[in-house]
Amino acid sequence: MWKFDLTGKVAVITGASGGIGSAVGLRLAEAGAHIVANYNTRADSAKELVDQIKSAGGEAIAVQADVSKGPDVKAMFEETISTFKKVDILINNAGIIRDNLLMRMTDEQWDEVVNTNLRSAFLCTREAIRPMIRSRWGRIVNVSSAIALTGNVGQSNYAASKAGLLGFTVAIAREVATRNITANTILPGYVQTEIVANLNQEVKDLVLSHIPLGYFAVPDDIAPMIAFLCTEEARYITGQAIPVDGGITL
Repeated sequence: MWKFDLTGKVAVITGASGGIGSAVGLRLAEAGAHIVANYNTRADSAKELVDQIKSAGGEAIAVQADVSKGPDVKAMFEETISTFKKVDILINNAGIIRDNLLMRMTDEQWDEVVNTNLRSAFLCTREAIRPMIRSRWGRIVNVSSAIALTGNVGQSNYAASKAGLLGFTVAIAREVATRNITANTILPGYVQTEIVANLNQEVKDLVLSHIPLGYFAVPDDIAPMIAFLCTEEARYITGQAIPVDGGITL
């Protein structure tokens, strides 16, 4: 069976303590990458991921950083370079929701979501492309959402932040293509994480009725596509937005 080979590559994953981030960390580590597992508040989950990777013979560290803040991001990449000497892969996965109808949405709810979901990608990518350019190899994968294309009631802030990642991705893909660096976006649908688990059954049934495949994804349904985009085999794919959504955006 063909397996991804990322032996010796160094991957920074933001929001690695969450469901998708953790699944991606395990998949990339399985392929041989050294993992920098970023977290903001969930230290226990990040440590669990690092322990899993190390127990399987891999290399990983957990780094606390609020990736919406420039000084935190700079310190995270300084620790990454100090530990692993380079950065090859960046997965901009950090994301939050602060749902509210637009007429009731506060400035804080808007800013917090846009800063965490979109500004963080700008800050982390700006730091990551410098070592990537020096080594003339890099992979950037931004985790957007199907909501970027479909919208959703009460999620104008989330939809705007995730749609912003689409434009950001195609712009940076053009900027760094000559340096053998690719940038792509993944658009997951509804994934069985804490957010979906907290939905009441009526809402779950309504959402499921709009998913052609008829079921929610699990993080391991998303991670393989992200891992593939990080490989040498995906070297000719850049600037693309790839739904992994069970058909909800059809």
